[in-house]
Amino acid sequence: MKSTSPSPHPPSLRKRALWLVLAMIALVSLLQATSAYRSALIEADRMFDYHLQEVARSVHGGLPFSPGGDEYEFSVRIWSPDGQELYHSGMRDMPPQAVLGFSDALVDGIRLRIYSLRTPEHTIQIAQDLDARSERARSLAWKAILPIVLLAPILMLAVWWLIDSSLAPVQRMRRHVASRAANDLSPLATQGLPEEVLPLVSEINLLFERLRSARNAQQQFIADAAHELRSPLAALKLQAQALRKPQDEAGRQLAIERLNEGMERAIELSGQLLALAREEAGEAMANVESVDLEQLAREVVADVLPQAQAREIDVGLEPGAQVSVQGQRQALHTMLRNLLENAIKYGKPGGSVDIRIERAADGAACLIVEDSGPGIPEVEHDRVFDRFYRVPGTDEPGSGLGLAIVKTVADRHHATVELARSEKLGGLRVSLRFAPELS
Repeated sequence: MKSTSPSPHPPSLRKRALWLVLAMIALVSLLQATSAYRSALIEADRMFDYHLQEVARSVHGGLPFSPGGDEYEFSVRIWSPDGQELYHSGMRDMPPQAVLGFSDALVDGIRLRIYSLRTPEHTIQIAQDLDARSERARSLAWKAILPIVLLAPILMLAVWWLIDSSLAPVQRMRRHVASRAANDLSPLATQGLPEEVLPLVSEINLLFERLRSARNAQQQFIADAAHELRSPLAALKLQAQALRKPQDEAGRQLAIERLNEGMERAIELSGQLLALAREEAGEAMANVESVDLEQLAREVVADVLPQAQAREIDVGLEPGAQVSVQGQRQALHTMLRNLLENAIKYGKPGGSVDIRIERAADGAACLIVEDSGPGIPEVEHDRVFDRFYRVPGTDEPGSGLGLAIVKTVADRHHATVELARSEKLGGLRVSLRFAPELS
C-alpha cells in the first residue's frame, strides 16, 4: 500500500514576524552593547590618561600629593636637571630614563602606563599599573552596557505581548469561523480588525454573499423543478392507468398517443432542467475558445432541422461577415438551440426563421434570430426570462425554461439579450450582443 506523507505544517505569520523582530532586537542590542563597551573602554583610557596628566601638573605646581594604597595607585619619580633623583614614591619601579609624554613600559613583568613632564626645575614621571587600569576600565565598561543587557529581554517581552495583542482580533476571527455551522453564511463582523486583514474578510463576506445567493437559487430551482415535474408525471400515471381499462382500439390508440406525448414532454422538461442546472452551475468563462458563430449556427440548424421540417418551417442562415467570439462552445450551442427550438415550436406552420450574424460599429459581435410566429407582448419581455414562466394564452406545450437558459448563458458570456418585434417577418426578434472585448 502506498503511504502518503503528511503535508508540511503551514508557515505561521505570527511566529515568523515574532522571531524576526526578536532576532533584530537581539542583533541591535548586541551591536549597541559592543559599541558601548568599546566606547566605555576608550573613554576610561582617556580619563586615566587625563588623571596622569593632572597628577603631574599638581606635583609640578607644588601641591601636596599622597598616592593611594590600592592597586590603582600612582608611582611618582622626580629628577633634578642634572639627573639626580629628588623624589620617589609608590610601589612600582620605573625606567631609569623618562620618555616625555605618554609611553608604555614593561618593568619586572609589570606593564606600566607612564606620563613624563619636563620643566626647567625638574623632570616628573607618573606611572600606573596598566593591567589594573584595564581591569578597572572593563568594570566601568560593563556598568555602561548593563542597562542594555537588562532592557533587551524586557523589550523582547514587550514586543511579544504587542504582536500577540495585535493579532488577537485575527485569532478571534479564526475561532469564530471555526465554530460556525456549515449552513451559516452570514457576514463576518469587521469591527476591530486591522487594516491589513480587513480586505480579506471583506472578500470572504462577498464570497458568503455569492454562496448564499447560489444556495437560495438552488433551493428555489429544486422547488420549482419539483412543482413542474409533478404535473407531467401525474399525467403519465393517469394515462398509464387509462390503458388498463377496457376500451376499443381507437380509444386505446388515443391513450397511447397521449402517453407518448406526456413522456416526450417529461423528457423535454428533464433535459431542459438539466441544461439549466448545468449552465447555472458552470464556471464563468471556463474552457474558453474562439467560436465561429456562423459555423456554430450551421451546426445548430442541422440539429433542429427535423423539427423544422415536421412543422414545415423554413430555417435560413443569412450570409454575413465571419465573426468569432471568445466563449464556451457547448454553452453557446445550447443557447442558440433553445432560441431556434422556441422559434420553431411557437412559429406558424409554413413560416420562417432567419438567423443573421453581423458586427456592430464598435466591433461587438451580434447574433440575431427572427421568426414569423405570434411574438411576445412588450409587457412580457422581462418576465419571459424567469424560469418556468410562460406567456398567458400560449397554446403550445412547453416548460418555460428556454429563454431562462438563453439568459443564463448570455450573462456568463457578458452578452445582452434584447427582445423586439421583427419588422421583416412579423414575429419575435431576439438580438444577442456580445461585449466587444470578447469579439
